[in-house]
Amino acid sequence: MTSAILTARTERRYRNHHHALWRRVLINREAAIIGLLALVIVVATVVVPNFDSPLTITYLIRELAPILLIALPMTLIIITEEIDLSVASIVGLSSVVTGLGVQAGWGLPAAGLAAIVVGVVAGAINGALVTFVGLPSLAVTIGTLALFRGIAVGLLGTTAISDFPDFWTDLARANVPGTPVPMIIIPFIVLAVVFAVLLHFTPFGRSLYAIGLNKEAASFSGIDVGLTKFWLFVMSGAVSGFAGIYFTLLYNNARGDNATGMELQIIAAVLLGGVSIFGGRGALHGVIAGVLLIGTLSSALRLAGVTSDIINVITGILLVLSVVSASFLAWVRTKRVSAVGKKKGRSGASDA
Repeated sequence: MTSAILTARTERRYRNHHHALWRRVLINREAAIIGLLALVIVVATVVVPNFDSPLTITYLIRELAPILLIALPMTLIIITEEIDLSVASIVGLSSVVTGLGVQAGWGLPAAGLAAIVVGVVAGAINGALVTFVGLPSLAVTIGTLALFRGIAVGLLGTTAISDFPDFWTDLARANVPGTPVPMIIIPFIVLAVVFAVLLHFTPFGRSLYAIGLNKEAASFSGIDVGLTKFWLFVMSGAVSGFAGIYFTLLYNNARGDNATGMELQIIAAVLLGGVSIFGGRGALHGVIAGVLLIGTLSSALRLAGVTSDIINVITGILLVLSVVSASFLAWVRTKRVSAVGKKKGRSGASDA
């Protein structure tokens, strides 16, 4: 029985390697999301006034930058069949720490370092509770979502800090020279390359897929499942801390309620980008395309005069469809594996 379950779950991730390379590259969920993104861009450029203006591109990337950054470690976490709902609260907490540091007379680099350290500590708390205590990540991060947000709001109350050095706020809003692309794209590309290499080209990355497919089998194969997951939550906290610094400088505003609700946008984009909520499947290029798809669609609809409520409904429908389609495909593949197994069994019996 255990062998049959392991075979079915492994089939869910590795079956495509039996196909030709072109089919594995072009016929998958990630390619479908990239194609849909290209279609949305073309239609919006033709139909929506000012969608293709440089200013639209600038504001779109600025708005999506924190989501793009945090989606990188979130992808790795969900691939291992875990989740981190506290990321937006860590953004808010790191924003407050940055503001308090500057207000106390620290330089921005020192305040920013303190904010990242706070993010690392927050991620370590999540990781320790999930891996060493053995609590489910959903329950843990719902609790720390409220905890970190409560600390952030408690430190500043209803006030805000907006007296940041012009050099740093201007840098956060600056574009790559000669382009409408914000400078934040540079650290994002660096981090994206690091995470892509880590996930797709190292034994550590392969271990993440193995954990997501079957953590018991991964443990028996020598993978330290608990420690691996712990470091993923630490990474998530560190990147969320960095995103909190950028968020603060971009809007010149440190508040305890900064980035409220952002965790849902991040998870929606990750799932839409092809990462399975059941673990064991996903790729970073699909996730990046998922973030850009949701952001591009929202931007186009806003420019077209659609209300935010309708945009939220459309985003929700996309998320539900992505999860349902993944579940349906998994069910179809399981049925196919079962049918093949029965066919082989009948064939072996007739040969005997």
